[in-house]
Amino acid sequence: MTEKPLFSIVFFLIKKLTKFQVLNAELIPPEGGLLMTTNHISRLDVPMLMAMSDRTDLVAIVANKYEKKPFFKWVLEKIGTIIWMDREKIDFSALREVLSVLRRGEVIGIAPEGTRSHGAVGLLEGKQGAAVMAAQASVPILPVGIIGTDKIYEHWMKLRRPPVTIRAGKPYYLPEMDPNDRQAWLSDNTDEIMCRIAALLPPEYRGFYADHPRLKELLAEEAE
Repeated sequence: MTEKPLFSIVFFLIKKLTKFQVLNAELIPPEGGLLMTTNHISRLDVPMLMAMSDRTDLVAIVANKYEKKPFFKWVLEKIGTIIWMDREKIDFSALREVLSVLRRGEVIGIAPEGTRSHGAVGLLEGKQGAAVMAAQASVPILPVGIIGTDKIYEHWMKLRRPPVTIRAGKPYYLPEMDPNDRQAWLSDNTDEIMCRIAALLPPEYRGFYADHPRLKELLAEEAE
């Protein structure tokens, strides 16, 4: 992997300027193709995600609208490998890149919501791209919950170190896609992906999935 000159600096700043902690880091597979799915509440989520593991092969999917923000684009490309994706349509070029990365045994990080939850921290309804990627690459999915990045600037304005928590869940596989009812499979398994993220978050972060029956099942299993 190409050396990323700013990564060590950004990682140092994250440690110094926030109360950064990673929960369940031992659940992150140390090698092999992996689809990392997470919520998205701040532009700072990507560097936090890259700092959560010792793995240096994480490739983040970022909406291509941010390519038009020169400083943000420059920073992201200096701290990690980025795949720019058009969220307004099926981006076949980006999808081919994603599948190539996963089949090489590397990590793809994606927020299935497709955008930040502006004005709120609750999860938005997930898009189906992550389920498609997992099905086509046959890799495990690692759910990740990010908590606190939405309040980073608020704390900094008060000269405080903001608490930021990254919580990993257990890796899992989706069942094989049903060729006779592809759309139902995509819908059900997108809900599965999103509910597993929601299960790692506090109630106020669960948004669209707060009352989903599958989330309630997952929370009950965790409580046993």
